[in-house]
Amino acid sequence: MKTKSHLKLRALCEGAIMVALAYVLSFIKLFELPQGGSIDIGMLPIFLYCARWGFGPGLLASFVYSFLQLLQGGGFVIGWQSILGDYIVAYTLLGLAGLFHKNPYGYFYGVLVGGLARFLSHYITGATLWAEYMPDTFFGMTMTSPWFYSALYNGSYMVLDCALVLLGMCVLFTVLGLVLYYPARRLNAAIAASKEKSGIM
Repeated sequence: MKTKSHLKLRALCEGAIMVALAYVLSFIKLFELPQGGSIDIGMLPIFLYCARWGFGPGLLASFVYSFLQLLQGGGFVIGWQSILGDYIVAYTLLGLAGLFHKNPYGYFYGVLVGGLARFLSHYITGATLWAEYMPDTFFGMTMTSPWFYSALYNGSYMVLDCALVLLGMCVLFTVLGLVLYYPARRLNAAIAASKEKSGIM
């Protein structure tokens, strides 16, 4: 019982750290669209947390993160429906990544599923609530369907956003691998030498 409580406390502490880190990283934007949506690596800590702790804790962390995103980008709302679709639901759905935390490729699948779920929420909200703000042209194409426009608008940053997160994971794991590999190799060599020496003596 004590161990279980300790794990819960550890999950909460790590979740708070990861949510705070995600919020800080979300301010470092490579690109931001005029009606909301940006390219950053804010989702990276959330996906890492989901892959580590699973669906329940991941969903809770994503839910908390959604409110921080609302505070950060609250200027891009047109009513409570937009608050739900573009913030609360969209960012909470990132927690679906936790469903793959026991899979060896869980980090990859988590980003794909969590990113797709968030995109669908933005997509539906964009095609219904933001339809009246659809421009005549977008990316040099004439816009006649709000559904097509929403797919282009939200897809233009979500695809790059998820790709950037995956790239960030690759860099992170590569660096950690290099940092941990050589000390572990020296330690194993020292242990082997010690065993060999003990055998001789």
